[in-house]
Order: sequence, then structure tokens, then C-alpha cells
Amino acid sequence: MAGIGFELRKILKKDSYWSLLKAYAYAGVISSGPWVLSIIGLLIIGVLSISVVAPESLIIQFQLSVTYLIAVSLILTGCLQTSFTRFVADRLYEEKDELILSNFNGVLCLVTIVCGIFATGLIVWLFPHQSILYKVLMVGCFVVLGNIWIATIFLSSMKEYQAVLLLYAIGYGLTIGASLLLRSYGLEGLLLGFFIGQFGILIGMLGLTVRNYSSETLLAWDFLKKGQMYGSLIWLGLVYNLAIWIDKFLFWYYPETSELVLGPIRNSPIYDLPIFLAYLSILPGMASFLVRMETDFVERYQEFYGAIREGASLDFIQHAKNEMIRTIRLGLYEIMKIQFVVSLLIWAVGPPVLRWLEISELYESLLYVDIVAAGLQVLFLGILNVFFYLDKRMIALGLSSLFLFGNVILSAWSLHMGLPYYGYGFAVSLLVVVIFGMHLLDKKLQNLEYETFMLQ
Repeated sequence: MAGIGFELRKILKKDSYWSLLKAYAYAGVISSGPWVLSIIGLLIIGVLSISVVAPESLIIQFQLSVTYLIAVSLILTGCLQTSFTRFVADRLYEEKDELILSNFNGVLCLVTIVCGIFATGLIVWLFPHQSILYKVLMVGCFVVLGNIWIATIFLSSMKEYQAVLLLYAIGYGLTIGASLLLRSYGLEGLLLGFFIGQFGILIGMLGLTVRNYSSETLLAWDFLKKGQMYGSLIWLGLVYNLAIWIDKFLFWYYPETSELVLGPIRNSPIYDLPIFLAYLSILPGMASFLVRMETDFVERYQEFYGAIREGASLDFIQHAKNEMIRTIRLGLYEIMKIQFVVSLLIWAVGPPVLRWLEISELYESLLYVDIVAAGLQVLFLGILNVFFYLDKRMIALGLSSLFLFGNVILSAWSLHMGLPYYGYGFAVSLLVVVIFGMHLLDKKLQNLEYETFMLQ
């Protein structure tokens, strides 16, 4: 995301509170992208449809159908998200920009085919009693979402942050507007509105990509050639996305914490709303991640490796490394500081807000735990990002695997222990990988110049 980050830094150079607020607002929305905006969109559609859609249970069926679509499409396309990002980065470094758009089209074709076949088989099998229109819309939404996760890769590399922000505003405005216009048609109407909005977002993403990259070839499959896509990154994308969602699936399918909603779709009333709201609290942390962690770190990273390539003195190389380490520590510290302040604010206003929304006090303690967990997830993302830049792919894969393993074991343990322990599996597993990740990062950074020279 450094491309957008450097552009946002130009706003910060104006050195005013307004420029600071504007830069962080841009960064928060852009870095969170479809993830958090989808949550907000679903909440708005649900609230505004209560008096129109009958029975009201159809609103819950719609929201959970979309939630499952987002979860499964993220996990399935995770294999390509991180690995194709690396493919694009390598082509940019080699100054072979002409290969990017054609391979991007190839990836979209692959995602469309795989997601289409996977979703068709799964939905026809699992939803035998639903209408044909519902099944078609579920397959269509799944394919579109899969393509959106891939297209999002390119938005983060573009410097047109205002165009990206406008695209999100129009796209999610269209999603909400279309769903509300069609809500009188029930579940299928809400899904059709969601499909129209998401398809509009995808078209906008494709338009921005074509405007920023050019190619004489329509389709290319270079990314499938041996050595072009790193196996470790393919597995990492799958494992990381699965780790993010596995605790939700456990609560959805544990009999004591879930209830049947539609076909195989289940929800967990006690668990879903707190984690849903907690993810809204990551906007400030994600903004800091983009403006400080990505941009400041990338500058020091380029300075360090540039000094090595250009044959600078050992003193200058060590100075550049120390500056890079200092920037990483400050970036991680700022993420922690911002998320800590956000957590304090939510702890202060949480009880009255929950009472105003007429939400049970049972959610209060779980909400606080989930807010801490969401902040730790942003911090973990920052640590992984540094390992990606240092090309420590196996370490990143190991940490993501530890997160997955810990989340499964500890979330299952919390289910066994009962209500007071809900949410701690997700939070503690993230705390463990963050501490372990910081230890490994500190160790690797101390020996960075040695490994850089001796492993070439």
C-alpha cells in the first residue's frame, strides 16, 4: 500500500490538524476497503429494512448469507491474494509493467471459473429447498466477491487515493441503495441489490486498473509458470484467512452457541454482534498502519537496501538499518497506542450505547475482549508486513499457522468452559503470535546485514 501511502504523506506536509485528520480519514477507509465497509453496509441495509421486509427473519438470512459469502470467498481466494501480490511486485521491480494487466485478466478468469464451479456445486447441494433465483444470486455474488478480493490488490498500488475513495463511496452507496429499493421483494431482492452494488464496485476497480496499467495482450498465464508464484505464499494466504474465520465457524456450528437460520447457515447470537462491532474499531489502527508503518518503513527499507546495492560504507549501511529498525518500532508502537486509546473510548461509552441499542449486557465483556483481539490483529498484520518485505516467507507462514492452530484449540477450549471465556480463544491466540512474531522480528533485524550479504 506504499503507493497510496506516499500520496497521503503529501497531505500531511501541510502541517495542520485538518490535513492530519483528512490523511488519516482517507487512510482508514482505503486500508480497510471492502472489509469494514461491507460490515457498515450490512448494518445499514438491515436497520432500514426492518419495517419493509416481512418476516423480519429474512433480513437476518440476508445478512448471514452475505457474511458466509465473504468468509468462504476470502478463504478460497486467499491462495492467490498474497502470492499474486508478490508476482505483481516482482514485475514492477523488473520494470515489466506490460505483463501485469494481461496476467491480472488471467487471474480473474481463473477465479471466475474456480469460484463459479465451487459455488454452484456447494449451493445446489446445500440449499435444495431455496428458490432458483436465490441460488443464482448466491453463485453470482460469490464470483463477484472473489474477483473483488483480487482486484483490491491493484487499488493499494495506485496513487489515485481520491479516485479509490470515490469508487468505494459510489460502490457501497449503490449497494445500499439497490438493496433498499429491492427490499420489498424479500430475501432475493436484498441479495439482488447487494449483487448489483458489488458488481458496480468490481467494474470500477477494473476501470481504474486498466487506466493505470496497459498491455498489448488481453490474457496471459505467466503467473502459473513454475517459480512465478511462491508455494509458501499460496499456503500463507489460505492459512491466514482461515485463521481469521475459524473461531466464527466454531461458534456458528457449536450447538449451545448457535441456531439454524437458513439451510446449512447458522449464526451465533452471543458471538456475532460483538465481533461485528469490534471490527469497526480497527479503522484508526489500519489508518496508522498505512500512513506510518507502510510508508515510513518503506522509505527506510529502500534506503537500507539501496545502500547495499550501491556499495555504501559499512557505517552508512548500519546507520540505515538502525533507522529502519527504529521506524518499525515506532510504527508498531503507534498502532498499539492508537488501538489502546480507541479501546478506552469504547470501554467508556460501551455500556450506555449497548443500553441505548437495547442490547443485552451479556455482550459487554465479550465486546471488550473482541476489541482487544481486533487491535492485536492489526498489529499482527503490521508484523507480517515487515516479514513480507524482508522476504521471510516461511516465518510469516509459520506465524499464520500458529495463529490458526491456537485459534482452533483455544476457541474450542473457550466453548467448553462456557460464556465467561468466549472470545478469549481468538484474543489469546493473536496475543501469542504477536509476542512470538515480535521476538522473531527483533532477532532477524539484529542479523539483517549479515544475512543480506551471506545469503546472496
